Amino acid sequence: MKKICVLGASVATSRTEAEGPVAGWGQYLHEFLAPGWEVRNFARDGMTARTYYTERFATLLNLLEPGDLVVLDFGGAEQRIGNPARYHSGRELGEFLALFVTGIRAEGAVPVLLTPSARCVFDAEGRVEETRDGYPQVVREAAAETGAALVDMNAHTTRLLQELGPARAKRYFRWFDAGLYEEHPDGVADVTQLNAEGAREVARILASALDRAPGVPSGTIEPATLAPGEYPPVAAEFTVVGPEGALHAAERVGSAPVLTAPAPDRPAAPLQKFTGHAGPDVTYLLFFENGGYLGGSAPNDRGRFLWRRVLSWPPGEHVVQVVGVTATGGVTPAASLRFEVPDQVPPPVVTAPASGAWVNPRPRFNGTAAPGVTKVMALEGERLIGEAVVAEDGTWSMRHPHSWRPGAHRVEFVSIFSALHSTATPVDIRVLGVPEDSFLRTSAGARDRCGDKCDHYPFDGRW
Repeated sequence: MKKICVLGASVATSRTEAEGPVAGWGQYLHEFLAPGWEVRNFARDGMTARTYYTERFATLLNLLEPGDLVVLDFGGAEQRIGNPARYHSGRELGEFLALFVTGIRAEGAVPVLLTPSARCVFDAEGRVEETRDGYPQVVREAAAETGAALVDMNAHTTRLLQELGPARAKRYFRWFDAGLYEEHPDGVADVTQLNAEGAREVARILASALDRAPGVPSGTIEPATLAPGEYPPVAAEFTVVGPEGALHAAERVGSAPVLTAPAPDRPAAPLQKFTGHAGPDVTYLLFFENGGYLGGSAPNDRGRFLWRRVLSWPPGEHVVQVVGVTATGGVTPAASLRFEVPDQVPPPVVTAPASGAWVNPRPRFNGTAAPGVTKVMALEGERLIGEAVVAEDGTWSMRHPHSWRPGAHRVEFVSIFSALHSTATPVDIRVLGVPEDSFLRTSAGARDRCGDKCDHYPFDGRW
């Protein structure tokens, strides 16, 4: 039997019912295959091109047979510059994809590159936003350079979400109110991971694209299975009748809901989640801005709630009001929260060393970051080399654990704010040191590396 092997991260991962309501498209792909084909899904949470290539790829190569397909869904987890274990620069991802293609072809199998799927994010005008930071283009270029088959899932899923619109699209994602699932009592508002309905529809779209993709063997997909299903219903928060009446109700009952996030008068992300708690009689929360209804959410049996706006917040100052509605139709007083969404993440300031300065091989970098920035990341030559947590007063400090080679280096520093990052602040340093071919180093090469407090001579050139 021929195989379609799936490599990738969480969006493609097969899930059990106990993990619901989350699903991966890889668990439904078999429904669309022609007789004689099977799916082997090797996608796992947090898997990246680097970790799969270095830890598991050799095992896959030993399983492949001529004519098999290998579908590679990388470029999603790799864009997370604030996560050193997962981040790949565009160049690094492209290099790994080329290695995958070469290895798969050597076994007579067919590689298929997928661009990362679109997230459920819409702008203020209701258009699907590009949140993949240019990584779909990295995959497209890798396919063009290697001649591998390409399925542009970013384009396909963007089109799907645009057809669904903001009021329906969230129904395909792991996005639900508090109290609906025992495993997630406080609710989940995930714009990336799919639920079962969404995963199956994405699998159908992928199968349809594979059926037409150049280089994919004919007869892989069963065309009769590709009929699209019905669109999901409108999300419950958009079926509320006359919500503005609650904002202007003359009589109020109970106490106003309490918002615990975001922090008032602080920077907030465009995809900010709102959390809090309401009184025991409240069955639904309604959110407003400037008198206009934004959406709503139900609390759990402890009164805790979670809400995320379907549209991303535009830059600027916002004041949100939230009221609770009771089972008998009563309305609580309104709670208000002011916050500001920045139009961009300011890059960090590097206070030391000064650009162009001479430094010892173990330099310490210090600086400040704008309010709301949680981490500062350091890169050299498109490689992530370090991170620093930003203190409450906005300062940060970083020292790489290894010595730098003597000579000129350019280090770039990037601010991280939620899922956003700034442009880079470049700093040029000149590292003072002993050249590799110096007598000071070569004369010590016959013995083991000494400890830091060893008094052996000669000096081996290392600080």
